[in-house]
Amino acid sequence: MDASSVAKRKNAWSWIPTLYFAQGLPYVAVMTIAVIMYKRLGLSNTEIALYTSWLYLPWVIKPLWSPFVDLIKTKRLWVVLMQGFVAVGFAGVAFFIPATFFVQATLAFFWLIAFSSATHDIAADGFYMLALSEGEQSFFVGIRNTFYRFATIFGQGILVMLAGLLEEGKLFPRTAGNIPLAWSLSFYLLAAIFLVLTLYHRFVLPRPVSDVSRENITPLGLLKDFFLTFGSFFKKKDLGLVFFFILTYRLGESQLVKIASPFLLDKGDAGGLGLPTATVGMVYGTIGVIALLLGGIIGGIAVSRGGLKKWILPMALAINLPDLLYVYMASALPENLWVVIFSVAFEQLGYGFGFTAYMLYLIYVANGEHKTSHYAIGTGFMALGMMLPGMAAGAIQEALGYERFFWFVCLCTLPGIFASILVSRKMPAEFGKK
Repeated sequence: MDASSVAKRKNAWSWIPTLYFAQGLPYVAVMTIAVIMYKRLGLSNTEIALYTSWLYLPWVIKPLWSPFVDLIKTKRLWVVLMQGFVAVGFAGVAFFIPATFFVQATLAFFWLIAFSSATHDIAADGFYMLALSEGEQSFFVGIRNTFYRFATIFGQGILVMLAGLLEEGKLFPRTAGNIPLAWSLSFYLLAAIFLVLTLYHRFVLPRPVSDVSRENITPLGLLKDFFLTFGSFFKKKDLGLVFFFILTYRLGESQLVKIASPFLLDKGDAGGLGLPTATVGMVYGTIGVIALLLGGIIGGIAVSRGGLKKWILPMALAINLPDLLYVYMASALPENLWVVIFSVAFEQLGYGFGFTAYMLYLIYVANGEHKTSHYAIGTGFMALGMMLPGMAAGAIQEALGYERFFWFVCLCTLPGIFASILVSRKMPAEFGKK
């Protein structure tokens, strides 16, 4: 390796970890932290699930505007600009949490964060490919994924634990019992972190020669190409089975994820476990996410050795059957924290293991011409499969109660398992093997 390559590798270490930490944190804030915050601020499960599921929409429709991010200005500019918008969004959420109209105001800023984050995803991934050679992209892929997951642990775990400690007045006595102030301070911290990241990346990100505005392409021409590419996706073989699998594989999990935190937080008379906010951050946001990561690693190793055809059904069972542990917890309401920790960790382990099959199937479907665009379209439908069931999850839970709701979730896992059986029959035996 020559001196210039060494310098470039060293430079890449200065921005790849922080760039993908910045990519993960807004997503987890919108999808998970917002759920816990609204629960602590007194919203019903129906409202929480409906409002926060709508926030998936930017990721559903992200493929629609990704060509324009590629056309207008540079990926570097988009990255820095979107991080600045996320910082503004976090500051806006923090400022309006104590207001009487906090729901409308904070949701408006969460929408800003969501759209900025989805656009940042497009720009950051494009910038990654422009700034690094193919070999360097392979070298850093594990690094970028690791720091994306660190962002998840920081958001779901450390930040929620911090908010819980502030609620209890263990860090600042004046915040004791003042839940809006505790969460406001937590989001001001997020805003400060993103302001620092924005300024840091403004100076540290390299300026690849290939990262230029594509002036020779018109928006109309790009739009025409997009619709041709989008249309070609719907000409794929076994399209009905493809959509059946994508929309049902996580049908149970899409509802469980919206209600898991409220269940852990709700008092016993409401059917929940009554855990303190800081404990939920530790159990669900730290230990749970670590188990999720471990499951993903095991899943990747398993498929690389046996192929997706062999593992898709076991992975479908792994992502779905552990939902029964929530039925048990809702029925027994265990007071032993270790029982809760084991149940949450085991469910997340199975989720991480089973999710591997889902992502590899999207890669399998996208193979062929326009595979990058087709993969993006597939992830859009993946987000739709989380958004629509999640919107109804709160209303269903409040109508059924926690225990029967979790039984309902388990019932919803059956179509995804059936879809996996059908997919496995058409899957080449060698796909996914190392």
